Amino acid sequence: MPSILILGSSGKFGAHCASVFGAAGWTVARYRRGTDMTAAARGADVILNGLNPPDYHAWDRLVPEITEQVIAAAKACGATVILPGNVYNFGSDGGVWDERTPQRPCSRKGRVRVAMERRYRESGVRTIVLRAGNFIDPDSGTDVMALLLLRQIRRGRLTAPGDPDAMQAYAYVPDVARAALALAEIRETLPIFADIPFPGHAFSLRELQADLESALGRRVRIAGFPWWAMRLGAPVWELARELLEMRYLWSVSHRLSGETFGRLVPGFVATDIATVMRAGLPPDIRPDEAVGSRGLGLRV
Repeated sequence: MPSILILGSSGKFGAHCASVFGAAGWTVARYRRGTDMTAAARGADVILNGLNPPDYHAWDRLVPEITEQVIAAAKACGATVILPGNVYNFGSDGGVWDERTPQRPCSRKGRVRVAMERRYRESGVRTIVLRAGNFIDPDSGTDVMALLLLRQIRRGRLTAPGDPDAMQAYAYVPDVARAALALAEIRETLPIFADIPFPGHAFSLRELQADLESALGRRVRIAGFPWWAMRLGAPVWELARELLEMRYLWSVSHRLSGETFGRLVPGFVATDIATVMRAGLPPDIRPDEAVGSRGLGLRV
């Protein structure tokens, strides 16, 4: 019976992976922060690194520290590391991004992520970077959909943090967890360092607006995000500074290619886009499940 050590098991990705791997018959261990990671990983076939400093706190220092701990633990037990990647690596040139896209980050956090992945590649530890767009978690209510885009939906508004016509990459976390399991089960057939984009779904805020208007049966307006408040708070509020740095991405039209993932996991079926789009709606205004997404031409 294969085993997995999950780092960050209380987070969005870690929690869903614990459930998915457990249901598939894996022995699931949960790492407790502050303990000896190498000792905790003893006997593990896979280490899933879901650790992330909250609210982008001290990424420059903490991300490299976590990286070295994970590499040491993986080397000690011979485990494969699964790492959730993001799109910060690619900078401000939009398009269809994949493992061949040049990584030219235009943010400090993007440079931190590029350096982190380079360290895994150079370490010789078998690593799977499962790269995904914005996480949408139906269970947390603390994802980008619920906290940002749908923050004013009870007032009939969508919040636009950037260009509402820009395509954005999204990843339904239960799907990403299933993808991680599928890749873990074929890990020995993959390159030592495997950079695998997860296609998820891609849609613009205009398309989300059209879907919600159809589903809810009423008009939904688009309002801008109050970036001025972030600028005012930035001198004393770390999270505001970090969010301002990533503002550019909301106006960069992009999606992630599904070519490599589709070749490796040909039978994978993603959750339908209507469910994904509406996952952040408050339960009291969520439409009937029977209502579908109509006429949007959206891509998976």
